[in-house]
Formats: sequence, C-alpha cells, structure tokens
Amino acid sequence: MMRRSPFASAPRVSFILPTFNRRDVVVLTVEQIHRCGLASHEFEVLVVDNASSDGTAEALTSRFPSVQVLCQASNRGSCAKNAALAVARGEFVMFLDDDSFPEPGSVRQMIGHFDRQPSLGAAVFTVTLPNGSRECSAYPNVCIGCGTGFRREALREVGGLPEDFFMAAEEYDLSLRLLDAGWGVEPFADLHVTHLKTPISRFPGRIARLDARNNTLLAMRYFPEQWRVPYALEWLDRYRLLSRAGGLTTAFWSGAVEGVIRGMRTEHRPICAAAFEQFTRIEETCARLADATRTYGLRRLLFADLGKNILAYRLAARRCGLEVIGIADARLGDRGLRFRGLPILSDVDATPLAFDAVIISNLSPVHASLRARFWRLTQSRPVLDLFAGDRASCIASRAAA
Repeated sequence: MMRRSPFASAPRVSFILPTFNRRDVVVLTVEQIHRCGLASHEFEVLVVDNASSDGTAEALTSRFPSVQVLCQASNRGSCAKNAALAVARGEFVMFLDDDSFPEPGSVRQMIGHFDRQPSLGAAVFTVTLPNGSRECSAYPNVCIGCGTGFRREALREVGGLPEDFFMAAEEYDLSLRLLDAGWGVEPFADLHVTHLKTPISRFPGRIARLDARNNTLLAMRYFPEQWRVPYALEWLDRYRLLSRAGGLTTAFWSGAVEGVIRGMRTEHRPICAAAFEQFTRIEETCARLADATRTYGLRRLLFADLGKNILAYRLAARRCGLEVIGIADARLGDRGLRFRGLPILSDVDATPLAFDAVIISNLSPVHASLRARFWRLTQSRPVLDLFAGDRASCIASRAAA
C-alpha cells in the first residue's frame, strides 16, 4: 500500500528512509528533513514502513500529507529502501536512517558536487553523533546508510541494496558494484548529517550475526578469486574477536556458519582489479609502507588498531621484510587475545615495547585520526598514518572549491 505525493513535477532529491516501530523518532526525522534548506518542490520524502505496529504510518500521513509512506507486509530491514527506489522521482536519491537527517545547506552542497563531477555516483556525508563525535565507514570509498546521496542514474545501472542482507554490510555490496561500474564513491567534509543513534530496535546479537554472515558473503561474492577466502577468513577472525569482547560469541558463530554456507553457494561475480584495488588499497598500502621504511629506516613496527583492512597492512609489512610485534587496540587489549599470530595489546602495555614506528592500521578516516592523535601524544617515535595526506589534501581541495 502506498500513499502518493501530490508533487506534479520531478523533484531534484528523493529522501528515502526505512523505519520499524519508532514512530516518534521518524516523525522527528521527517520534520528535520523539511528544514534541509531545499524548497518544497525540490524534494520528496519516501518512508518505507517495515510493518510497524505502533501507528507509524498513520502518524506520518496525518502530520505530513506530502510524504509517501510505503507499507510493507514484513520487516525488510535497511534493505527495504529498495521499495522506495522503484517509485522515487528525484534526480538524486539520499539514503537516511529513521534517526538521521542532513544539516541545513548540506543537500544543496551535495547537488553541487554531483553537478561538478559527472562520474560521481555516491556522495558520502560526514556523520556527527549527539555527543559531537564522528562516525564513518571502515573504508573510505563506501557509502553509509545513514547519510549518502546517490545519482539515480548510477543506481539504475547497478541496482539497489542486496535483498538477502537485511542489514549490515549492505552499503559495501552497493559500493563495490558502483566502483566496478566506474562510478565514484567519495566522502565529503562539507556534507553533514546528524545521527541520533536511537537505541530502540537496535539488537547487538542480530548485528553480530549479520556482520559475520554478510561480510563473508560479500567477499565470496565479489572479490577476485585469489582474495575471496583470505578476506573472508580475515574478516571472520576479526568479527570473532569483537563479538567475544561483547559477549556475543553465539551470535557470531551462527552468522559465520550461515555466511560460509551461503558464500560457497553464491554466484561469483568478481569486481574488476581496478575497483578491488580502489576499495582495499593493497598495492597502495605496500608502496606507501615501502617509502616509509626507506625514509625512517624501519625494522620493527607496532600496528595501532585491528582495523577492517588489517590484511593489507600485514601483507605490506611482510613484503617490506618488517617485523610486527603486535596490535595495540583500545577495545580488545588486556584480554590475552591474538590475531593471526600477533598479540593484541592495550595501549599501556604496548607503549614501552621496542619498535621503530607506530603504523595506524585502520583506513577509517575518523578512527585513524583519533588513534594517530593519541599515539603522537604518548611517545616520540614516528606515528605513521599512511593515508593521512590523502584525507588532508582532499579536505583542503574541497574547501577551496
């Protein structure tokens, strides 16, 4: 069932957000969307109601007559956004969560980026939480469900979110297809979205299970043959440790088993080598660590963070003939854990050890910056974030534009 918008002409932007039993939250979000800075004829709002039982559809219809509410027969998770893609009319589509909304002026800025960059397929917003901290994807060239704008032409070409994921890593699946088709997926420092991270309907066990399942399926479905199993195993081992730390081991194993079974049966549709390198940055990481090795005379390294792309950093150290003494991780230290033979240490335990430099082994821009700042304050040895220059020059160039 769908209640249609009265807009006569096609808007520039279609806002799409799914919701499930968070009536008051989604009403607040839609109110904020209407303050985004666009004129009423320039946008439409499509809310996919995942079979809520709390009167969500009725509240939205009575409060916002222009909003399209697409009522589903069951809960389809974050991937329910696909239901709205089929009827969205905007030149651009913006994915939001039901508790995230763009800051005034940012959507206009987003349109400007798309107008200036014809090959841009997805513009990823900078996400701010209520406490003022930031969050982002673990990889730079991956869209985020709570705040990404898309060129609708790009979505028409590659399709929407993977229906078999429900939630967790669905943005990775879409991003890999966009990169493989030659579309850019870029984060922008001048695009801002607020994410309230409302705790209602957030279930850690479900997230742990789907993280293990979907990331395994992702690697097995899209990665080139020689990288399918290595990345699937690497990601599984990382999620195993994170789940153990959160007391979610049973949920992890449930998802891991399902992911392996599905991964072995899935159709292998490998992305091209250029898209894979753009995503993982394996060769680029090796080249940059080799340059750092020559510059600083490195022999022994301490990795800082068990980041999702830790495999690229481990391979780079091996190719450069460097010894890695361990991984300092603020979440997992002090637990006596090991990852691929490397001890996972607390920052306190790692600081006095003998090493030549700290390598920030995390591609996530937010987390990498925080960890680099911490380590530079605690000791005088080199702290190297191999991709910091890219982020700084990127921000500077966009500010100049």
